[in-house]
Amino acid sequence: MPEKNASPASEGCCHQKATPRSEALKRDVACRINRAIGQLGGIKSMVEDDRYCADVLTQLVAVQSAVKAVSREIMQDHLETCVVERVQAGDTEAVDEVMQLLRKFM
Repeated sequence: MPEKNASPASEGCCHQKATPRSEALKRDVACRINRAIGQLGGIKSMVEDDRYCADVLTQLVAVQSAVKAVSREIMQDHLETCVVERVQAGDTEAVDEVMQLLRKFM
């Protein structure tokens, strides 16, 4: 989707890009993030309760997996909307941005 500045007052040294997202995507991402937050709270309790290390590590892996799933979902939406629109408009720098993002995930 097109990127916009947050407001005229934020122009100058600082600005924020915005990407409109579907309500379905917002709900799904919020649900996944809330689940991960709940898992993190459970892990914190496990550590405080001196639970077995392997059990804590197993739960940490589950949280990492959940966060990666959210990242993949946002990346797919980014590719299907923002990147496609920018490339169609002739902005090939969008490809460089995607490569930088992919490097962060590898």
